[in-house]
Amino acid sequence: MRNKISATDAKYFLGFDGGGSKTECVLADDQGAVLARATAGPSNPLRTGYTRSWFSLSGAADAVLGRNKLRADDIRGICAGLGGAGRTGVVRRAKTFFERSFPNAKVLVTTDLEIALEAAFGTGDGIILLAGTGSAAFGRDVNGRTARAGGRGPWISDEGSAFDIGRRAVAAIVRSEEHRGPSTALSKSLFKWHDCRNWDSLLERIAKNPDDVFPKTFPLVAKVADSGDAVAQGILSAAAASLAELASLVSSDLGWSDREVLIGQVGGVFGRSKFFDKAIEAELKKACPRAKFVTAKMSPAEAAVQIAIRQSLAKGNAA
Repeated sequence: MRNKISATDAKYFLGFDGGGSKTECVLADDQGAVLARATAGPSNPLRTGYTRSWFSLSGAADAVLGRNKLRADDIRGICAGLGGAGRTGVVRRAKTFFERSFPNAKVLVTTDLEIALEAAFGTGDGIILLAGTGSAAFGRDVNGRTARAGGRGPWISDEGSAFDIGRRAVAAIVRSEEHRGPSTALSKSLFKWHDCRNWDSLLERIAKNPDDVFPKTFPLVAKVADSGDAVAQGILSAAAASLAELASLVSSDLGWSDREVLIGQVGGVFGRSKFFDKAIEAELKKACPRAKFVTAKMSPAEAAVQIAIRQSLAKGNAA
């Protein structure tokens, strides 16, 4: 049975940003001061499975608690933004996991898109373009109405993501080797990049866990594109157009075709390639001519912990 804690006892809070590549956890006090942060493995349950997700979330939380000599019972509020949490089943299981692990905490489980939007705009309006292992655009207007495009998983969606770019790069290398496509400098580096001897070992790894290969190929594509490789640049140009399309769809759904649109960019694909960053900006300007780019005020995990604090205070005041 969970203990009842009064609002005045609330002191420590956790915020989680859990995606397909990594998990970040932030510990803060009730004034919002960040006390510690830690990273762990992936925690999108739909990509990694629940067991591995719980292991990553627990590991990150244990790290920040240990540094401050705190126990799970000391946590009074949690907000976890997780990839895959757009599904009610994922939210229900994740909420149960957190409530059992932190018996005195008020728990909110939401999507990684929600906390990314908070990181860029606080409670204001705007569009977040999220591109890491997966990709999606998510927007909210001043009335709280939201719209979303993408983020449905690597096999039917997530265009322009690190997964999508890596998969297209590996396919381009195959076509080059079979003389069905242009040559590319990617061919010279692929096996060494993944510490594989040959195609057999790489394909075995892909069959076992595609997320262990395709997203991790993206930095190689970024590096080769910046050195002038036409194939790598073509892959990134197509990815940039796909990401811009996601933002454009959300802008249109929110009725923002004729107004300035604030766009924040969050995720591991940004800032890795000068060529790619310029291509994304150019495509966004074409898709949303009045786009204004906004730098996130904080990390998504920091935004999550601020939501946890705000949620606790709101419930405390309402009690």
